[in-house]
Amino acid sequence: MEKPAIHPYIPIVIGVISVALSAIFVKLATAEAGVIAFYRMLFSVLFMLPVFWLKYRKEVLIFKKKDWIYSSIAGIFLAFHFIFWFESLNYTSVASSTVLVTLQPIFAFAGTYFFFKERLSIKTILSAVIAILGSFIISWGDFKVSGSALYGDLLALIGCALITAYLLFGQDVRKRISLITYTFIVYSISTVTLLIYVFAKGESLGPHPSMDWFWFIMLALIPNLLGHTLFNWSLKWVSTNVISIAILFEPVGASVLAYYVFRETLSSSQIIGGIVVITGILLFVIDGRVFRKNKL
Repeated sequence: MEKPAIHPYIPIVIGVISVALSAIFVKLATAEAGVIAFYRMLFSVLFMLPVFWLKYRKEVLIFKKKDWIYSSIAGIFLAFHFIFWFESLNYTSVASSTVLVTLQPIFAFAGTYFFFKERLSIKTILSAVIAILGSFIISWGDFKVSGSALYGDLLALIGCALITAYLLFGQDVRKRISLITYTFIVYSISTVTLLIYVFAKGESLGPHPSMDWFWFIMLALIPNLLGHTLFNWSLKWVSTNVISIAILFEPVGASVLAYYVFRETLSSSQIIGGIVVITGILLFVIDGRVFRKNKL
């Protein structure tokens, strides 16, 4: 295996910072959660369209009925993930929301156990219990602050469950379809779903302040396209576990950014609960295989 032009950890760090900016951009926008999510996905689709059309459009012809069904379900779940997570940021802090969303590996473990009958290990059960305990510590601390903060935590947890469902439905299709084609199709379905949601809720697609349009575009470019593209590039050189561990530092980056942008401070329960959550998930994803067999 040839060596990469730069060390993979550099784009991974940039990727973590990119996804950490997502919560900041959402909170800076003044539009409703559904509208922010819609424009995030719409601009992502528009930016991907030239590449998809020129190089990958014929791949759609090999889609089977099952692929369309699973991709559609995945796109709908992705849409509602954004709705619930973005809405959570209106009620709870960036720190609490992003930490709770990192519980995704635990939800994934539960999903694969119930739907695919994957076996349980003592390490898996222990890590899940630790992570869930951390989420309770965060939620209890937020409840003591206000009921609305606890409501925001609940929305973040629902958003976390939905992104897990999105991944579970997509994993079968991804075995046969390229990343670009699958992502474009799912993002397109998610965009249509969000448009229907916005109309049903009576939310306004415009006009919006000029800065809102800037944040919409930044959400599409930086967390969606830059962050995830860098993670996917890095997978050629490092284990999936490295990416999983790196993403756990998203709440840390988001919390630091939230302090400087919104002056959000962390309570003792958020700090303790966040550490417990990240510890539990670290136990879940670490297996000692950092680099692939063909090391740098």
